[in-house]
Amino acid sequence: MRLAIVGATGLVGQEVLKVMEERHVEFSDLYLVASSKSVGQTLLFKDKKYTIKSIEEVCDLAPDVAIFSAGGSTSLEWAPKFAEKGCVVIDNSSAWRMDPGKKLIVPEVNGHVLRIDDRIIANPNCSTIQMVLALAPLHVKYRIKRIVVSTYQSVTGTGKDAVDQMMSERNGSKELKVYPHPIDMNILPHIDSFLDNGYTKEEMKMVNETKKIMGDQSINLTATTVRVPAIGGHSEAVNVEFHSDFDLEEVRRLLEETPGIVVEDDVKNNVYPMPINAHGRDEVFVGRLRRDESQPRTLNMWIVADNLRKGAATNAVQIAEFLMEKNLVV
Repeated sequence: MRLAIVGATGLVGQEVLKVMEERHVEFSDLYLVASSKSVGQTLLFKDKKYTIKSIEEVCDLAPDVAIFSAGGSTSLEWAPKFAEKGCVVIDNSSAWRMDPGKKLIVPEVNGHVLRIDDRIIANPNCSTIQMVLALAPLHVKYRIKRIVVSTYQSVTGTGKDAVDQMMSERNGSKELKVYPHPIDMNILPHIDSFLDNGYTKEEMKMVNETKKIMGDQSINLTATTVRVPAIGGHSEAVNVEFHSDFDLEEVRRLLEETPGIVVEDDVKNNVYPMPINAHGRDEVFVGRLRRDESQPRTLNMWIVADNLRKGAATNAVQIAEFLMEKNLVV
């Protein structure tokens, strides 16, 4: 596989390289792409120096697979050009997620829908990925009727400048670099821009992407997404109502048997998922499993995952691995 990483110097791009090394992803050639100011510089990967190339040059080289982590405008312009060269683009931005002609993929949930002629594949939103991975086996068994989710999302989801803002605030700075308000010692019920319906784009991403990935438009979902001064991962309080009733022990067993899920649910010993423990891990952690006592057939759960790993880089790399495994790369 001749592989390109577009946005190789960013937070997600760097994490993609780290995940590739850990998972021993095989390739014959590796092309690293970054902004024009980085072209010509070198990056060390697996004890070898790679010279950063321009996106134009790498497009002409026609790699087999390209993982894009360079923002929506770059993806909109360049993903079709790479696809025309026969490349399969795995895109981390929101540019193609809701395009009806493009697949939105979490390999463990809906990898089976991929076909050899899929040339642009969308990587879902980080907060959506961890939720659908946990909910997918339960949807198969009990069929989901409605989801209410509130997120507690790490500053790493915004990028390096957001981390810098939080850390500088912690050291006494009052300069606002990314957020409209201080983030350290604070929480912001505001991720991405607000829409006319009063929800943010992030909240509507969770609504629309969940239905597309699960392949079920009948699922009702409402979301409130919140930025918190944490590093390590996103957390979610999920309240899910099913059409069929469930047994709590069976729910726990289904989750424990699901690849990529780790159940941490021993409240007597204060064991439950936390971002500080999810940091650097590829799994999605689930705990605080309990019935909603206010209405029937409804479950409360707490879901945590490293948003730069399974929420972005790992899922993208897993898509590439899936394509190779299923011979979907020409």
